[in-house]
Amino acid sequence: MAENLAPNWRLREQRYQLVGNVCLKCGAKHFPPRQVCTECRGAEFEPFPFSGNGELYSFTTLRQAPSGFEDFAPYAVGMIKLDEGPLVEAMLTDVNQDDLEIGMRMEMVTRKIRAEGERGLLIYGYKFRPSGD
Repeated sequence: MAENLAPNWRLREQRYQLVGNVCLKCGAKHFPPRQVCTECRGAEFEPFPFSGNGELYSFTTLRQAPSGFEDFAPYAVGMIKLDEGPLVEAMLTDVNQDDLEIGMRMEMVTRKIRAEGERGLLIYGYKFRPSGD
C-alpha cells in the first residue's frame, strides 16, 4: 500500500491547494509546477498558491468513462482559466450539465476523485463548481 500512497502524498499541494510556481526571471505563473519556464526558459521558481477562482473556458461531457471513473459517468470536464492566468483541466461538480456556459465563474473544491486498488484507497483532488459570482 505504501507504493500507492507515495505519488499521492508528493502531489498533495497540487491536488488540494492548487500550488504551482512562478518564474523568478519573468514572473510567468505555471500550474502544474514546471522545471523550465515556458515563457523565458528560466529555471528558478518559487511556489505560487493559486486562488482557485476562474472562468469556464471550455467543457465537454464524458459518457464513456475511463477505468476507475465509471461511477461518475456521464460527467463534465472543463478547462478553467484561472484568474492568475493558467488553464486547468478538471472534472466539474455541483452543477447540472445543461446549465454550464462558457465564461461562467468557477471555484475549486476538494472532492473524491476515485478509489484505487483492492483496499479502496480514496484519492481526493480538485474539481471545479460554479462560484455564484
